Amino acid sequence: MIDGLSLSRRALLAGVAGAALLPRAGLARAQAAPARVAPNLFVGTGGHGHTYPGPSLPFGMVQLGPDTDVERWDACSGYHADDGSIMGFSHTHLSGTGCGDMLDVLVVPARGPVRLLPGDRAHPESGYRQRYSDEQARPGAYQVRLENGVSAELTVTARTGWHRYRFPAGPGHVLIDLSHLEADTPGAQPLIDEALLALDADGTLTGSRRVFRWAMGRRIHFALQLSRAPDRVTFYGDGDAEQPAGTRRVAGKRLKAVFHYDDAGAAPILIRCGISAVDIAGARANLAAEAPHWRFDSIRAAAAEAWRGALEAVTAEGGSADQRVVLASALYHAQLAPSLLSDRDGRYPGLDGQIHSAPAGASAYSAYSLWDTYRALHPLLTLIAPDRAQALVADLIRQTQQSPYGPPVWPLQGKETGTMIGWHAVPVLAEAQAKGIKADYAAAWPAIARRSFDFNAPDLASSRGRDLYDARGYIPADLCNESVSRTQEYAYDDWASAHIARAAGDGAAADRLLRRAGNWRNVIDPAIGFARPRFADGHWWSPYDPIQLGHDPKRWRDYTEANGWQATVLNQHDIYGLIAHLGGDAAFEAKLDALFTAPSTLPADAPPDISGLVGQYAHGNEPDQHAAYLYAYCGAPWKTQAMVRRLCTEMYKNDPDGIIGNDDCGQMSAWFIFSALGFYPVDPVEAVYVLGAPLFERARMRLGGGRHLEVLAPGNRPDTPYVQSVRWNGRPWARGWIGHATLARGGRLEFTMGAAPNRAFASAPAARPPSFGRRPA
Repeated sequence: MIDGLSLSRRALLAGVAGAALLPRAGLARAQAAPARVAPNLFVGTGGHGHTYPGPSLPFGMVQLGPDTDVERWDACSGYHADDGSIMGFSHTHLSGTGCGDMLDVLVVPARGPVRLLPGDRAHPESGYRQRYSDEQARPGAYQVRLENGVSAELTVTARTGWHRYRFPAGPGHVLIDLSHLEADTPGAQPLIDEALLALDADGTLTGSRRVFRWAMGRRIHFALQLSRAPDRVTFYGDGDAEQPAGTRRVAGKRLKAVFHYDDAGAAPILIRCGISAVDIAGARANLAAEAPHWRFDSIRAAAAEAWRGALEAVTAEGGSADQRVVLASALYHAQLAPSLLSDRDGRYPGLDGQIHSAPAGASAYSAYSLWDTYRALHPLLTLIAPDRAQALVADLIRQTQQSPYGPPVWPLQGKETGTMIGWHAVPVLAEAQAKGIKADYAAAWPAIARRSFDFNAPDLASSRGRDLYDARGYIPADLCNESVSRTQEYAYDDWASAHIARAAGDGAAADRLLRRAGNWRNVIDPAIGFARPRFADGHWWSPYDPIQLGHDPKRWRDYTEANGWQATVLNQHDIYGLIAHLGGDAAFEAKLDALFTAPSTLPADAPPDISGLVGQYAHGNEPDQHAAYLYAYCGAPWKTQAMVRRLCTEMYKNDPDGIIGNDDCGQMSAWFIFSALGFYPVDPVEAVYVLGAPLFERARMRLGGGRHLEVLAPGNRPDTPYVQSVRWNGRPWARGWIGHATLARGGRLEFTMGAAPNRAFASAPAARPPSFGRRPA
């Protein structure tokens, strides 16, 4: 079992301590033609977005880029736009997560005396950090000029990182640092407990390290080659001890190597580096297969071409120029994760600690931020990249079978981090199954059944309290932390698991799971209309304040990155049950009104994840991101339309501080893409989309099989957020929702927009979206 009261992302971090290049400062504007709009890769690199601007291929293994910090929460990705100096360039990053890891194999092009430590952010001159200028990025490429005069350029293949450094005339060196993470805490498990560097006879530098940061005990291996032979090589071991001349191999915990050039500026120095999560042989093979030459420009051109196709999946015209850039940037960020894990030969580290081989033609993936991405990122991929969605589903089924804990929670580099709550790999599988994506879902059912019913099976903190949930119908707040959120999220996973049970032919289990999927109501007190902590003897927490995080925040909290306001609307799957539980349509509409208009006050110890407040609605975090769409279920869809338009325009900007919360491996970005198009998957497992309000006049989404969806809203303007009518393929469409099977066939969805609400559109019960497999009475 993974111990700890709460495995939230914030707590984990504290515990483990062709398009033109786009300049960060100038915020590039979109071109007139929608197809030419380039993403701004610096969106989300400031504020709390936690993105990074370095190059990757779509879903690639190598995610190369600059590191500006490795300690602060705001630099979880290794980069923050406000830091002002760069340590160097490492080969792996996480995009938008709320906890930090990766940052493997740092390359530092330097001049002058060799410095072995990065130094202080406030005083870059104290170490090898460099202030910088002329920073530019585009999909598949990055470049910057360092204060020491070195011009750095980066690009990638799927499994290799490419560097090109142009030094001024005179001596220079390239430092390879395997230990630039923050210092180890005395008495704690070292962040790096074993590492190796070796210089092979052919001049290839190989190495490995084992890291205990977020994915505890993960391994990374690399093989690195330089285009120019150095004049000498120096190794440094633990304690930054310089090794004897002629050393070609060093082992320890905190290792470095330096390649010295007497005239570094004589010609560009190129570096190509392959990585592997399996072994050095895998890294060598990846490098040999994907880097057979030294033509940097051709590699960069191929990366740009890969992104050109990926970024054509959604294009738009209308709206503002900045909004079109935000759309392109969101589409870019939505295709970084999950990231490739398997080597060219198919090998990858499994969640059981063993090395496995993916089936021929298949791949394994990492960085599944499932607590976040099941909501919109995976549903987006089922539309714009159904083949990729199918590959991810097959991978999740294999990981479900291999993991001792069953369905993955937050797998990273072959390690189950157990971060957040629930077992939200199952909704991804259930959604795909409901949408007709072919996979062996029955193969996942035994492990899902163990997680659902076997309370003696190996457990994670993310699924703590399952026995209480099953026996009592809720998790008592005095027996388990985050009890209110757990009860509701376990209920959603039961709803999803029931679909897999049914597909596997286990009808009795499916029926039991569907009954348990109603457990959400046992932590929502209808007497006060709020999600409320409930104790083992059945009584509710009193005096109750929905702004607070729990009945005893000094010991534990009753919600997961939320409070009572946000948890009250957490339900995604039984919305008509929730409406009835809270008193009917009018009462539920009033509750939503109150959510969006309450004072935006939070306790002093609220996690920074609760951000982007509109009233007590928090757009910067996932638990209530569907709340604006809930008006459609109680007969007030015009309020959905107005709020969605407001969120699209207020919560996203063409700016480094342009994502109001952690992007969370593309979830925040996917929310924008859906909402800007005019529909959203409130419950992905239901396989329908609730209509909102499109942001653009015309948008085009590329679907699988050569099909396209065209979304039209002629004359749409900032002052026309309300839907007057809808047509589907030229015929009137009276419903406030559309099914996936209909949308995925392709066609034309046309909105007539207006400045005043049409309260008759989609407000009648017959026009409202289905939920929990049923329609409103």
